[in-house]
Amino acid sequence: AQVWRCQVGRVPLYLLDTNIMENHPDERNVTGGLYAGNIEDRLRQEIVLGIGGVRALTALGLDPMIYHMNEGHCFLVALERTRALMKKHGLDFKTARELVRASLVFTTHTPVPAGNDVFDIGLVERYLRPYVDEIGVPWQEFVALGRKNPRDEGEPFGATVFAIKNSAFRNGVSKLHGEVSRDMWRDIWPHVPREDVPISSITNGIHIPSWISDEMAELFDRYLGPKWKEDPDNQKVWERIDEIPDAELWATHQRRRERLVAFARRRLHRQLASRGAKTKDLQRAMETLHPDALTIGYARRFAEYKRGLLIFRDIERLKAILSDRERPVQLIISGKAHPRDNEGKAIIQRIIHISREEPFKDRVVFLEDYNMNITRYLVEGVDVWLNNPRRPMEACGTSGMKATANGALNLSVQDGWWVEGYRPDLGWSIGNGEVYDNLEYQDHVESKAIYDLLEREIIPLFYDRGLDGLPRGWISMMKKSMRTLCPVFNSNRMVEEYTDRCYVTASLTLKPLVAEGYKNARQLVKWKDTIASRWAEVAVLDMSHEGGDEVSVHSEMTIRAEVKLGAISPSDVSVRAYYGTVDDAGNLSAAKDVLMDHMKEMGKGVHLFETRITCDTTGRFGYSVRVLPSHPSLIHPVDMGLICWA
Repeated sequence: AQVWRCQVGRVPLYLLDTNIMENHPDERNVTGGLYAGNIEDRLRQEIVLGIGGVRALTALGLDPMIYHMNEGHCFLVALERTRALMKKHGLDFKTARELVRASLVFTTHTPVPAGNDVFDIGLVERYLRPYVDEIGVPWQEFVALGRKNPRDEGEPFGATVFAIKNSAFRNGVSKLHGEVSRDMWRDIWPHVPREDVPISSITNGIHIPSWISDEMAELFDRYLGPKWKEDPDNQKVWERIDEIPDAELWATHQRRRERLVAFARRRLHRQLASRGAKTKDLQRAMETLHPDALTIGYARRFAEYKRGLLIFRDIERLKAILSDRERPVQLIISGKAHPRDNEGKAIIQRIIHISREEPFKDRVVFLEDYNMNITRYLVEGVDVWLNNPRRPMEACGTSGMKATANGALNLSVQDGWWVEGYRPDLGWSIGNGEVYDNLEYQDHVESKAIYDLLEREIIPLFYDRGLDGLPRGWISMMKKSMRTLCPVFNSNRMVEEYTDRCYVTASLTLKPLVAEGYKNARQLVKWKDTIASRWAEVAVLDMSHEGGDEVSVHSEMTIRAEVKLGAISPSDVSVRAYYGTVDDAGNLSAAKDVLMDHMKEMGKGVHLFETRITCDTTGRFGYSVRVLPSHPSLIHPVDMGLICWA
């Protein structure tokens, strides 16, 4: 592969390209298109990205301490780095893998199983068996790393599973997506409660200077000062939004809406002309939409779960909303479907068909060939940004953040980032975060909620004008939204979180492992093998508490556990009390976890552990005790797959 370098600001971006004369025609097409070909082509691309990506950086003289894998497409980064460490430093596979895991960050971006590549074992073997054999790893040991259940011979090879198992730092891209990811991948840790599955979350953010209009940037420069660019996650900077005069903010927003309408008219004219439309239709295209009307924007990839037709579910009610001459409303839509997503294509066809009918012809515009330029015009010019995925299938979604930074208000399902961003004084929520079993009923309820919000709250607020013609209530909401959300949902805050929680922690974990010629790494592997060989001896023989089953609020309760460790030292385990409220089914919920102190050895490898917990609130409570391996270099003890419950 040849390497292209793009300089993106201060950051070099390297791209791999197999379209060179030395390659076979089939190989030249490997990097030809993101969604081209079949699952075999996908695997070929991932080999180039994962193995080729690491080798390209090595060829460039770059040796990063920490690698960050986005999605499972680059899962082979872990294996290539392991191979390189083994070859360069003479390490065995387990030791090299331990070092790689400690220095790998993995972010998953999709909450749907279909978005995670899964390969037939035969296909993986055809492409990777010689490579794995060269490394010296038994084939079945390698395959097990790509299976949730390593003992299930019928399970295919999962790229995301391999990435998860070979990285110590894993996260989803919003708080809700973190919860969904823990649920999706909990089978990798079969004896661990869902909330303890070691996948965290770091909510995405946008680079605000890249996504706001020039006019809005000038306004920020004038009233917020230069720090809105330099320190965008500083709350105090954004508090100065209130200093922008209402008239000036509204005039800026009005100009952007006018430019969006002019842009949409030109695009529509071009679309119609390319199909040989009549002259009168071309003339009408240049008069479509109104520069002063309440404008709703909707743009995204048209997957079925994003429900592009939800606002069109009750056509007659939508007609009444859009046809109101006193309070006009218009809808500008754009987006693309996956080349093989026929359902997504059908949604687009239906929207275009509706937009050609009366009275929608002047009020609904679909902009074809969706790209970043269209995105800019939309997020910079709309009044309301609509987002209505089927919860909880939106991992994060950043388009609403871009619209917010430009002064638009969000009308969205509580999914992705909007779960964290929503407040009644900042925008509107479609529903209250419910998840339905009956999808048809869900669509009915939530489409009705969109119409209700438009009719009762959004449209009246937008058209409620003061004596000076300004929608003071709307502008106040714009300011609150920008002041509250911009300092949180930006890329500075996001990168700082990744740095503090992942990159720095990973480097601090890695340094002692590589010290003294990898002595500590070798010792850690040896310790793990020893603990694993003796774990069958571990058992919680008894647990008890003082003071009976009725305990006064604000008092303390002592929990004791007799634990059989056999040949394992108490310093090599973490014995923990796991306690919380008991639901009607007798299960612990909202559980807390507290370390128990080693009190004494009782003989024959049995030890007494004890802790005290404070009884804060009333209700029915319960507890259990669990034992986990413990070592200073273990980032997530549950990753060893060794856990003993009472």
